[in-house]
Amino acid sequence: MLSSSVTTKGQVTIPIELREKLGIKPGDRVGFVDEGDRIVLQRQETAIEAVFGMVKAGKGVTLEQMDDAITAGRSRHARG
Repeated sequence: MLSSSVTTKGQVTIPIELREKLGIKPGDRVGFVDEGDRIVLQRQETAIEAVFGMVKAGKGVTLEQMDDAITAGRSRHARG
């Protein structure tokens, strides 16, 4: 079992082995689940991670196609 001390501010350091295993990086959010006699720590997904992989791209596009789409969108927005 890995352990860590609690500071006077209630802070703990997550051991590097667990941070690496869970992919926790500085700035990430973690959640705490109260299970009665123990607390479970879990990494929370960001909004972008939660939807990653939901949309499948049919094929790639060129930079020129992206520029054209941006220009068309701006034109629609300006008229709108």
